[in-house]
Amino acid sequence: MKLIFALGNPEKRYEQTRHNIGFEIIDAYAREHNASFQQKDKFKAEVAEVVVHGEKILLVKPTTYYNEVGESLRPLMDFYKVTPENTLIIHDDLALPFGTVRSRIGGSDAGNNGIKSINQHGGEQSNRLRIGIASSQRAVMGDVNFVLARFSLDETTQLTKIIVPGAIELVQSFLAGSFAPHSVKLVTTPALDQD
Repeated sequence: MKLIFALGNPEKRYEQTRHNIGFEIIDAYAREHNASFQQKDKFKAEVAEVVVHGEKILLVKPTTYYNEVGESLRPLMDFYKVTPENTLIIHDDLALPFGTVRSRIGGSDAGNNGIKSINQHGGEQSNRLRIGIASSQRAVMGDVNFVLARFSLDETTQLTKIIVPGAIELVQSFLAGSFAPHSVKLVTTPALDQD
């Protein structure tokens, strides 16, 4: 069994914000597999199940807030006996330019409070899929407002057509056992910065 755990905030007001790019990717993957999410209160999460290559895969969107996602991950890993090596965390990354996707195994939180929570709850060696969201608007808006803001129209188009499909390819490589650290710039033209 493998676990794909996306970071984001619950509630409709956070939909399509930069902090919720992990949810957008896992939602797109679930749609490809005709899977629907069910609320699981004991895990503080919405969970969908798919079968890939004969193996059960859990798709998870925590219903905690972003900074507390480890409280959802830990009971899932314990209940299903999923190791960090069989866990993929999908999250936004302010340190990477918009359109950059980077895979790695484990690592420090680098200031990301969601990853800090993951590491505190035993997910230090989990696989990570980091989706770059940084643009020039970050300096104008400040970090908190920036991550909680929606993408610009141009960014949304590139997200839908290029970034989400590219990220899903890396999800598939994780499920196939060929996930490896690397970085790729999926968007070669700068996104427009109007919000």
